[in-house]
This record gives sequence, C-alpha cells and structure tokens, in this order.
Amino acid sequence: MSVISVGGHDHSPCNLSDKLLAEGKGFEPLETCTSLVFKTSAFDHSAIPPCRTRPGWGSGLEDTLQVTGEYVQYRSHSVRCWSGRTGPPAKRLSVETRTEGSNPSLTAIRFTPPSGRRFLESFMSDTVRTRIAPSPTGDPHVGTAYVALFNYALAKKHGGQFILRIEDTDRVRSNTASEEMIFKALRWLGLEWDEGPDVGGPFGPYRQSERSEIYTAHVEKLVASGDAYPCFCTRERLDELRAHQRENKLSLGYDGHCRSVAPEEAASRRSAGEDHVIRLAMPDEGESTVIDLLRGEITIDNAQVDDQVLVKSDGFPTYHLANVVDDHLMGITHVIRAEEWISSLPKHVRLYEAFGWDLPVFCHLPLLRNADKSKISKRKNPVSLNHFKRAGFLPEAMLNYLAQMGWTMPDERDQFSLDQFISELTLERISLGGPVFDLQKLTWLNGKYLRDLEVPEILERLKTQWLSDEYLLKVLPLAHERIETLQDFFAYAGFFFTGDVEYDEAAQKKLVAKGRTGPQTAKLLRQLLEDFIDPLLEWTVESVEDALRRFCEKHEVTAKEIFMPVRIAVTGCSATPPLFDTMEVLGKEVCRSRMRKAIEVLRSIK
Repeated sequence: MSVISVGGHDHSPCNLSDKLLAEGKGFEPLETCTSLVFKTSAFDHSAIPPCRTRPGWGSGLEDTLQVTGEYVQYRSHSVRCWSGRTGPPAKRLSVETRTEGSNPSLTAIRFTPPSGRRFLESFMSDTVRTRIAPSPTGDPHVGTAYVALFNYALAKKHGGQFILRIEDTDRVRSNTASEEMIFKALRWLGLEWDEGPDVGGPFGPYRQSERSEIYTAHVEKLVASGDAYPCFCTRERLDELRAHQRENKLSLGYDGHCRSVAPEEAASRRSAGEDHVIRLAMPDEGESTVIDLLRGEITIDNAQVDDQVLVKSDGFPTYHLANVVDDHLMGITHVIRAEEWISSLPKHVRLYEAFGWDLPVFCHLPLLRNADKSKISKRKNPVSLNHFKRAGFLPEAMLNYLAQMGWTMPDERDQFSLDQFISELTLERISLGGPVFDLQKLTWLNGKYLRDLEVPEILERLKTQWLSDEYLLKVLPLAHERIETLQDFFAYAGFFFTGDVEYDEAAQKKLVAKGRTGPQTAKLLRQLLEDFIDPLLEWTVESVEDALRRFCEKHEVTAKEIFMPVRIAVTGCSATPPLFDTMEVLGKEVCRSRMRKAIEVLRSIK
C-alpha cells in the first residue's frame, strides 16, 4: 500500500494526482500498489468536486455519502482510470471519514485499481475528455462546428482535452480531401484539438480505418460471451423480410433469425468463409431506460430496437461498434453529439454493458433547423463552413452565433467571446427547442463584429482573402489580355470580388436555356448542382469541365444549351474569361451560392 500525506483539505481528489507528479513521486507498478491512500487533516465535503456529487453522471447513479456507525463513506460512480487500450473497468473511489463529536475528519481516500493493469496511468481524476468525430465524406458542415464548439468549450472549461477523431469506415465515400477540409475549417474557427490524426496523442491512431484490429478483437469478445452473433442472412432474405414488414405495416428491422444458430455451427460456417455480418444481441422483451443529460430518463420498448449490425460483411465495423469502442479506449467522459443519435443510444448503452464498461455522460444537442423547423440542409441554406469563410464571415462571429443555438448567456447578451462562452458554459442551460439557423441574424451579428474592428485590422483581413497576392495572381491572368487600362480590370473582373451577382434584364434572357422555359432551366441547373457540382471534392478546371460534360451526356443536352446559363449564373455576365477557368478561381462555394440564386430567379421567369 502506498501512503501519501497531503496537508490541508484544499487538496481535493481532482488534483491529488497532479500534486504527486509535481512532487516527482510518479506512479508505482500495480504489482506493488493495490490501493492508494491519501490523508488530510480535515474533512470538508465541498472539497469533493461538484461533478462527483451530481445525479445523472454516466449511468445516472448518484454518488453517495453514507454514514455507517462512526464512519462516513463517499462512493463515486465517476472515477476514470485507464492504461493503454484494453482492460476491465476501473473500480470505485471510496472516501472514508471518522466522526469525532461534531467534527468529522477525513481518514483516507482509497482508490483500488482493477486487476490486470500493468501501470496506473491516471487515477482519482475526472479529467473531462470530449471529442468530435466527423466523417470525411463531403464539405465540412456547420453542424459539425456547432457540436465541436460545445465539446471544445466543456473540455477547456474543466482543464480537459478535446479530441478530433476521423470516422472513415465508409470506404466508398470517405476521402482525404474531405478530411483536410475538416482540419482547415475547424482551425479557421480556432477550435484546435489536443489529440488527433495530424497531431498524434497517447490513444491513437485517430482514424477508424487504422484501428481495424482493435475492433476485431473487441467484437470477438462479444461473440464469445453471447452478446453478439454471426448473421448469415442473404440480401435476398433481408429484402423479402422488409417487403413483408411494409406490406403488413410492421416495424422495420431484423427479426433475429440467426440468433438461433448454434455457436458451434456459426463458428464452422465462418471458418468455411461463408458471408456474414456480426449483430449485437439486443434484449427482445421489456423496456430499456437510458440517461441523457438534457432529457433525463428515456425509456424505449426493446421490441422497437433491432439487432444492430456491428461488423459488415467486408470486415469493417459500423459506426455503432467503432464509436463505442473508441470512446471508451480514448477515455471520453462526455459524449456530446446531435440529437439524431438518441435513437441509437439504447444500442450504445447495451454495448457498454456487454463490455462491462462504465458509461460516459451522454448529452444530445438539439438539431440546427431552418426557419420552417425542418433539419438544416444545403437545399435551403448554405451549410458548408467553406461557404461562410469565402463569403467573408468572421470566425469569431460564427462561433458566437453557434454558441447561441439553444444556449444563452446568464445575462442574455448577444455578443461574447469564445473565452467568455467557455467561462459561463453549463450544459444544463441548453434549451431543447429546435434552434433556428437564421442567416440574417448571423449576418447582423457579423456586422457588429466588423464594426468593432479597427480599420487596419479589416484591411489585414481583406488582404488574407480577396486582396491577397495569391488570389490576385489567379484573377489577373484571366483578365490581362482583355483590358486596355488598369481601371478596366475592375469593370471586367468585378464578379471575382463580390458575393452575389445581379442579373439584369439582358442577363436574365441569356440565363434561360434555348428552347426551354425559366422553370425548366431551373430544374436543369438544380440537377447539375445537386448531382454533379455538390459531390465534387477536388475543384479544378479539369474536374469542373468533366462534371458539366457528364451532366450533358446523362441528360442529353448540348454544351451550348447549358454552358451559357451556367456562365450567367456564376458571373452575371456573358463576356467572361473561359468558363471552367473562371469557376475554378471563383471557387466551389461561390459557384454553388450563385447557382442557387440563379435557380430562384429562373423559377420566377415565365
């Protein structure tokens, strides 16, 4: 037993490990350290961190302070302890006090680590660790920034760590270009991560595609314990099952057909190479109650939750398995994510229980919504962080606005800094009413931030974007052969330096494709935008030209029919530099925004 004396009750359990390190004592191997005892001269229950005395932590169990005879025992349900990437859950912290008259004194704080660990790397510490785990399958979404902000702020408020993890198990859609855009967008906002794919950390790797062996080892444990099972159902059988369920108006989901396959038979069929997936064995009777920090207890009928696929037939894990395994092994204490994942919470809790792991705190943020209360989407509003950066929104204004989505400052002021948000943040103040992402209000707030800046600062920001040498050197080669004087440059190339463009009467006539009406042209441009422009992750002359020509081929329209409407849509002019070169320099976000506006104009042209 290792005994460390700490004088005074000001040394709460939250910082005892820090003190040990500061004194150079370090940590002992577990072979000689079965528990740790700390002694102080007085007992003050307020010295126990508030996070340990609040109901709803993790499993929803209250931490307890129990009086038994002359002893008072404090038992925590929130201790975190880990070493490496595997191992059983941490045992509980106990605080024991002896009462002497009316003045209780703290005798010992004992933390007994679990067996099987070689070294105790963290103990008696509720270090807050949060994460954002985007999928690199498209442009960085404003919703990702919204969730990242609350994760970042909570970690920083409590002196913890904010982790970036890339969930790239979708092998078809995931790509490195999207991953790089995520990095740049979050850094533009100032949300730097403590651990991640590009900065490393003690719990890597931080890309799920690089953690396959970890998932395989864990899912095999579940199969061995009977908490998961191989499913050999063919695609045809599953299609027939869904058709039957729809026809008879039954709940859609897997019917547990392969749960009855004997383990020996299942093992033999797997060894023979038969195609299969691995499914989680969910309870099929009764109800499950899970805890969300904002909503409290959520009770779900187990019959409504089917046996989730954990590992696909290609051997790659689904989100559900990888998410839970990674959150546990990376020591995530708070899972803060969008409310669309609430329906998956029973499956995730079931996985934690099957592995024998303590639950983190689950907090599901309300979804960002359009003015009509529908889920925010690119079809109704710009949602790409790249768009807002290119449109000249300030990162500090964007963060300020996102912080107000379902949350307010105690004094209800509209404008505040990131540091002020971190200082005042309490998750319990989040409102569950669907926050509306109002572009007009964001623009108004951005204007306030701009007016607060000194003129030299505004100039410097302009120089980093539209007036940078890099950008001007992209525009000038497209204009210099077509101008007679320097001032002609601004008339000819003005559309490279504006946000939206206007379509005068002459432009509107050319905006309509020959032989088609305005609404018909609008439909063509919408199909081009959604099916061919939006999916592009590499924005080059070649990729843009390829997209437009593939569109023409698929929809049996000529280049002459569609290229002029596109030219007018993105520039407002018929006389411009070459179309694909122009679109490359303007950038994807500007082209998308202007095409959306052109579509609305076309719909009104009779």
